[in-house]
Amino acid sequence: MAKGLLIAAFDFSSVAEDEFNDWYDLEHIPERQRVPGFLTLQRWIGAEDSQQSVATYDLESLAVLASPAYRAIGGDNLSPWSKRVTAKCRRLLPRFEGEQILPGNAIAPENASGLLLVAMTPAAQHETEFNAWYDTEHIPALARVPGVLSARRFRASGHPKYVALYHLSSPDVVSGPDWKRASESTPMPAHIRPDITDRARLICRAYHRRA
Repeated sequence: MAKGLLIAAFDFSSVAEDEFNDWYDLEHIPERQRVPGFLTLQRWIGAEDSQQSVATYDLESLAVLASPAYRAIGGDNLSPWSKRVTAKCRRLLPRFEGEQILPGNAIAPENASGLLLVAMTPAAQHETEFNAWYDTEHIPALARVPGVLSARRFRASGHPKYVALYHLSSPDVVSGPDWKRASESTPMPAHIRPDITDRARLICRAYHRRA
């Protein structure tokens, strides 16, 4: 069964930073650590905007999100603290629940200091060609860039339909000359680009709780 991915991305500028981090670190993440099937739980902060937060959760499969253990803490059963904090936040992209489509069942590395998230939805008539370009050309080129620790793709049933996650040795990798050369060597086919929707691109640094 394919590995799953859950992503929550927020602008939390309307919440006190200390409360937002306390909620995530002291309640939200520990609750999910106790749910069987959660494999990695990583937090990220926008490299250019420190009021942006991304949380990525590798799952044994998407079935974890339908399990009794998860349902007991999610959806209508969110804690009062969770409901209060998230009501004040703005989502940077809709909650993403996807299955890993590349490469195999690899999970996130533990030593990444940066993350690039790229989301998009291709038009249905271009989807097969879009995936062939991404899987056989684009991802392999970017995965070879020094400082790229992993490059993975995920597909969801909703929108955005596809997310690519690149774990990096530093957020600066994506602004370096090697990344620029690799990216320019695999441009998206020109006839596909105008029909791409749900675009999102977030560059993040690893979150570390203050002592």
